[in-house]
Amino acid sequence: MKKFEILPITGGINAPKGFYANGISAGLKGLDENNEPKLDVAFIYMDPPCIPHAIFTSNKFQAAPIKHFKKYAQNRPSNFVLINTKNANALTGEKGIEDIEEILSALERDFPQITHPIMCSTGVIGVRLPKQKIITSFSKIDFTHQENTAHTKAAQAIMTTDRFHKEIALKVELADGGMFHIGAMAKGAGMIDPSLATMLCFITTDACVPENEAKNILQECAFTTFNAISVDGDTSTNDTIMLFANSQSKAYERSAFKEALKMVMHKLATDIVSDGEGSSKLVAFEVSGAKDKAEAIKAAKALSNSLLVKTAIFGCDPNWGRIASTIGACGVSASEESLKIFIGDILVYDRGEILFDTQTEKKAALVMEQDAFAIRCDLGIADGKFRAYGCDLGHRYVEINSDYRS
Repeated sequence: MKKFEILPITGGINAPKGFYANGISAGLKGLDENNEPKLDVAFIYMDPPCIPHAIFTSNKFQAAPIKHFKKYAQNRPSNFVLINTKNANALTGEKGIEDIEEILSALERDFPQITHPIMCSTGVIGVRLPKQKIITSFSKIDFTHQENTAHTKAAQAIMTTDRFHKEIALKVELADGGMFHIGAMAKGAGMIDPSLATMLCFITTDACVPENEAKNILQECAFTTFNAISVDGDTSTNDTIMLFANSQSKAYERSAFKEALKMVMHKLATDIVSDGEGSSKLVAFEVSGAKDKAEAIKAAKALSNSLLVKTAIFGCDPNWGRIASTIGACGVSASEESLKIFIGDILVYDRGEILFDTQTEKKAALVMEQDAFAIRCDLGIADGKFRAYGCDLGHRYVEINSDYRS
């Protein structure tokens, strides 16, 4: 008998019971095409408060919000997260942390029901927060009138160079009749090469997840989702994943929760790659037959980060030599006599034999014209395997990042 069933639902991050997120404008992004203020500040309100389970960037210069969280909010129940865009509050020193304290103190004065609030930021590095604009925007926060579209507004408010908002919600029905929900939103399109997290992702659930299991499950799921993607090979100063579980459903089953959480994180992680700045293709880099898992990870991530591979993908050029060269240069055990390379299902190199004739090249090029496909490399040495995700790199990426601060 099946232990559980996972079903897609609407509601995004607000789908689980006891959570309400919305997006407002603080005037950080300016006006949209209709001359209306863009959404640029989001919040998540939780009733009851939850202990946050978080994973952060491995960048040595962690942003002020991360430092503030580790100093004040870690392992303390919180019922509010404030998220601003346009400004990362990174490399701002002690002043950056003081700015957060001032903003959150003003928030607590305006809303006495808020407990141990958390702040997250994304945007330009090396600029102090526009404190007064953010504080003034608190007048727009309303917990009493909960909009049906609020979850989408929250997901839109945290976007920077994203072309589309990213959200998901699932319902999990257990064999014993219990049921819980999980919802999430994320942002990210550039500066993506995470180590345990990427950009910003917020996950809510009413599952009754034991505190001693939540962080471990989150890390396990991050390893093959957010930690397996790359857009441009750069790891942000602000990368954050946060999970909030309030136990309101009274339902939980570990394998069901882990499977649902992995589905949520995989969807959002691949959305980020699909939305890579200037990208047009989502590519899975599947490495098998490696000496061990560590070497499979190393090879797969080398392929997802290679500028030559990424530009070949942009041009739909099945230049398998770039793939082979990247594997040979990344420091893993490899041999020409055991290597196989597939573009989609098209075998182009087989253990020393070049299969790349005119007909094969045309078939491989057609595969690369698709919006999503796989490049598979079997090293033929042992059983190590890993799948990383990446995208192409085109002219638009240069345009966006040569003028990002504006």
